[in-house]
Amino acid sequence: MGNVFDLGELRRLADELGSGPREARATVLDTGGKDCECRGCGTEVLSFPPVALAADDVLAAAVLRVPLVRDAQRLAAWTGTRQVTPEGLLPDPFLPCAELGVPNPARLHLLWVVAVNTGMIRISRGVATAGPLALSTELPAAALLGFWDGVVMDVLDRADDSLTGSPVVDDHLAEMLATMYAVSDGLAPATLVKGILQSHEVACGTRPAQMRALAATLPAELEGALSLLGYCGLTELSEAGRPRLTPLGMWAVRQDLLREGHDAPTGDEVAVFAALGAAELVDAMMKRSATPSAVTVWLESRDPEDAARELVKIAASGTAGQRATVGRVLEELGPEAEVPLREALAEPAVWRYAASWLHIRDLPAPALTPADNTWIAVDMLASLIHLGNAPEAMCEFGILEPGEDPVRVVGEMTLVDHPDTIAVLDLLGAHHSDAAVAKAARKAAMKARSR
Repeated sequence: MGNVFDLGELRRLADELGSGPREARATVLDTGGKDCECRGCGTEVLSFPPVALAADDVLAAAVLRVPLVRDAQRLAAWTGTRQVTPEGLLPDPFLPCAELGVPNPARLHLLWVVAVNTGMIRISRGVATAGPLALSTELPAAALLGFWDGVVMDVLDRADDSLTGSPVVDDHLAEMLATMYAVSDGLAPATLVKGILQSHEVACGTRPAQMRALAATLPAELEGALSLLGYCGLTELSEAGRPRLTPLGMWAVRQDLLREGHDAPTGDEVAVFAALGAAELVDAMMKRSATPSAVTVWLESRDPEDAARELVKIAASGTAGQRATVGRVLEELGPEAEVPLREALAEPAVWRYAASWLHIRDLPAPALTPADNTWIAVDMLASLIHLGNAPEAMCEFGILEPGEDPVRVVGEMTLVDHPDTIAVLDLLGAHHSDAAVAKAARKAAMKARSR
């Protein structure tokens, strides 16, 4: 999972349910350009809304009731001791299908993969025998959930080899499950179809005639896919008749999202941040212990004006790293925070950011000159130093002034009154991947020191 997200569509699909902008939204953090070789650049991190998971003992008991798990146990018992092919498969898949009531060899193969990979069946020297795993309610909840995690990984791995019977659904299964995770109350099948079609068109460049044909067949294919995912214990219908993840599905998809490095917290994990003061929140963000979802919870527990005023006060007297961190929080606020941001126009260290914030929201604000934009560029690069990831984040420089000549911008940095100018120029001179930019930065640093 994690490699086929259409991130824009994921957010738009959530909005179609009429959910609030924070309750059902995934936030994208783009850490850099695709061509940069810095560690972490070119990756996208999704921040999902906090979820409430069922208790571990409740989830563990539910594992034993999943139809797929029950059938895998039946298959293991039926197999007993039996010869298998050189590929480790049953020589006659139709026999167990008939005797166990499995609908087709494809379903049997899924059961076989799960049984073998989880230890229900052991294969040695061409013979399948009963494996060491014995499922029962006597097993600790952690063991059953670990088993369940393995089952789901086996199931989702089959998406590369016709899991659901729909190639299009298989191609976009990860993003579909992530969307259902982000909107835990359920999504209408028509909304899921629309999202898959849009993602497929963008990702595959499908022609209009093919898209029309796919639009006609996909609803039935999705129905079949959801039926299989229900058999696997991942999806169910809500009281309103909308497909949603089961409690076990929520738990499993979250595990996969965490493995991919996404921000997928539980409500309990982020609730502690609601009580923090603004300074404590900023400090936690700078130490990377507070995720974007924690910021959302913090903002939701406060009046927007009060929150913005506290944050502006920190930025006005703080370092470039604190200003950058505060800026990320303020981006989550809309026009309801206009008054404290307008007051911030009187603060020397933050007025440029306040003006930009107001402009973006189509609110009256002072115009920024090229020199002001250069000051912001210096401040943003200085924030990388304060946040401790400057060399790895050098690709960020290309984002500060899109379309601008970086060599010219570097030369102009010596003209702005910023306390971190020389440190920033030294940083660019030592770490920027473009030799011309690095050379210009070293020359500008010497010029700044001579002053």
